[in-house]
Amino acid sequence: MSWLNEFPALGADQLSALRRSVDGAFRQFTRSHGETLERVFEPLRDFLIFSERLLTQSPWPLVLAGVALVAWWASRSWKIVVGSVLTLMLIGWFGMWDDTMKTIAMIFVCTLVAIAVGLPIGIGMSRSDRMQRIVSPVLDVMQTMPSFVYLIPVVMLLGIGRVPGLIAVVIYAIPPVIRFTNLGIRLVDKDLLEAADAFGSSAWQKLRRVQIPLALPTIMGGINQTIMLSLSMVVIASMIGVQGLGQPVLRAITNQYFTMGLLNGLAIVGIAIIFDRVSQAYGKRLQRHLEVTHG
Repeated sequence: MSWLNEFPALGADQLSALRRSVDGAFRQFTRSHGETLERVFEPLRDFLIFSERLLTQSPWPLVLAGVALVAWWASRSWKIVVGSVLTLMLIGWFGMWDDTMKTIAMIFVCTLVAIAVGLPIGIGMSRSDRMQRIVSPVLDVMQTMPSFVYLIPVVMLLGIGRVPGLIAVVIYAIPPVIRFTNLGIRLVDKDLLEAADAFGSSAWQKLRRVQIPLALPTIMGGINQTIMLSLSMVVIASMIGVQGLGQPVLRAITNQYFTMGLLNGLAIVGIAIIFDRVSQAYGKRLQRHLEVTHG
């Protein structure tokens, strides 16, 4: 009965042959299409570089003023505005301004890409149960896959640099946008949809004027989670050349610099708090506005 203690598995030679065939096929695909993929992602790289230069080369008082304006527009709360400005001033006082601006630029671009890709998928899931059954398991795998694994294929395809790191961050962080978009649209009151049908609205008009506006608070919750996941991926993505606060943290781990790691880690926490408070306040404002509008 000793065979019961050993799980039947592929032999070492069979497993090795399977791995070699898969890795070989992926390398062949990389050699054949790597340059094409790099050209496809060039606009994304240019946009990221532009965002970085805009934040790092602009005078710091101008950047602080811009952050204050965005925080006030989203939250209408002086506490959040003052807290955001003070947090960034402390970060700059400790000499982490440039790295912080690069990290904010990365999170900004990653969030825009995640929204641009995730919203249509979430809308499609909300309109098709079949699509939801197909996409949901994929999202489950994406959310449970160790984050380091995402670095392997993008590095093999695109090498080391900003764009591979950005793609890895987007893949890791996009599931909440898709899930919350699907959930928000499905939770829209059926009576309102019936009223829109009674007024002769088309499917596109219902989506644009009823479903998406009413689902916006829920969608904002997904965007908030995407931002948090992007920030958590920044340190890991620094291993493949993503600039920002992640690289000092990586150096601190390598060289056992406790203070450097602590300060840059706290800077990441500060940015996370700013994004979290501003996005949550904006979501609550949307919710209150919808409650007033729809009674």
